[in-house]
Amino acid sequence: MLQEHAKIVDFISLAEGVTGRKKLQKMIYILKKMGVPFQEKYEFHIYGPYSEELTARIEELCDMGFVSEELEDKGSYVQYRYNVTGEGLEFRNALGKSVLGNPLQATKLNEKSGRFLELTATLLYFDHLERDEQIDKLHVVKGKLNFTEDEISQAFKFIEELSVLM
Repeated sequence: MLQEHAKIVDFISLAEGVTGRKKLQKMIYILKKMGVPFQEKYEFHIYGPYSEELTARIEELCDMGFVSEELEDKGSYVQYRYNVTGEGLEFRNALGKSVLGNPLQATKLNEKSGRFLELTATLLYFDHLERDEQIDKLHVVKGKLNFTEDEISQAFKFIEELSVLM
């Protein structure tokens, strides 16, 4: 069971911290869809694919002192930043080999905005459909976000770039 926790610590460590709960959810989901062996189950939620299991594991990692959660008040909302602690690095080392085949995957994902990752994760959620159907479905479930054709093209390109790094 704790091996799944160590994978999350490993990822946050490779990403050099993650700012945003939603962003962390999407990053792990995208990697899972790319074949990285994360075991969390996801369902479609308001902000796209969401895992209650991942939320619980993050809370447990914070309670165990392996991950720190810092709150930043942004005025109209609160943002969370996750970092691996010294104890977390020791715990992560028990995993042995990294969960990611290429650490650049974490960096590439962390460079993207939460909005872009939500778009990418949503497209991947519907990857069993033809591309046109994926886009149609995206507009149905994420219509209020008004994703442009350019943003959608960038998301598909990003998926291809990540798959090359696998």
